[in-house]
Amino acid sequence: MAPRPTRGTFKFDKYFLVMEELRASGAPITEHSPDPCPRDWLEAVHDPAYVDEVFRAEVPRDKERRIGFPVTERIRDRVRHTNGGTWLAAQLAMKHGYAANSAAGSHHALANTGAGYCVFNDLAVASNRLITEGDAHRILVIDLDVHQGDGTASLTAGREDIFTLSLHAEKNFPVRKARSSRDVALPDGVDDDGYMATLRQHLPHVIDTFEPDFVFYQAGVDPHVEDKLGRLALSDDGLIQRDRFVVSAARQRGLPIASALGGGYGDDQREVGARHARSMLAMADENMIVSRQTSEY
Repeated sequence: MAPRPTRGTFKFDKYFLVMEELRASGAPITEHSPDPCPRDWLEAVHDPAYVDEVFRAEVPRDKERRIGFPVTERIRDRVRHTNGGTWLAAQLAMKHGYAANSAAGSHHALANTGAGYCVFNDLAVASNRLITEGDAHRILVIDLDVHQGDGTASLTAGREDIFTLSLHAEKNFPVRKARSSRDVALPDGVDDDGYMATLRQHLPHVIDTFEPDFVFYQAGVDPHVEDKLGRLALSDDGLIQRDRFVVSAARQRGLPIASALGGGYGDDQREVGARHARSMLAMADENMIVSRQTSEY
């Protein structure tokens, strides 16, 4: 793991705290360590010149400002592993129904630059690689982070084999939104009931019409009412209800689903980490419930 950079605004503490919360939960979790993402996988999605800047740890300062922290050699190594983690989560999901990357969800990274605390876009990179290797043919990316997944939308634009669904706060970052396959912009202050009504309206229809064979889920907890960078008003229970609904919608249709951590911000990093941990544990539990129900028929 990379230490905290000396410059920048992003707090890396939560990644350690998420794992501490998971280990302390008593849940029967299994931990896996990913290999670093190969350079050619990254260059298949990102501009090779930008990939080279990151690999040399010589990212121009204007791009570092967009990212939110300096890209050191240790950060380079970290993001290669977090991108590898989303790929590994996909492989595990195909075996077990559901798996989670306890980091990543870097949905703001664009072709030739990072942005919004994101260096490389693991969702786009892993989606492209799954299709390239024939592990999947049609991938649905469900992005329920409070911020629009502009990078993922841009990097997969025009592809008929990748569908991006984004539910996000309309007035939040980024100011200039990209065009997802389907965007659902939410007004400030949407609560549990309003959010779930909207999700139920869109997600089943998207799955049934697009007919994916694999699902990635950007499971940011920043729609929480207490999130420092969010503008929505979901409670702890609302986030859990959201996550269980997403996993159930995929698994009841026999689709493997892999989640990435996504956003979550606050002064109390341990509480943010706990939200992420509860999210992953709820999704894993829902996968087990649906798997048992399916095996009974």
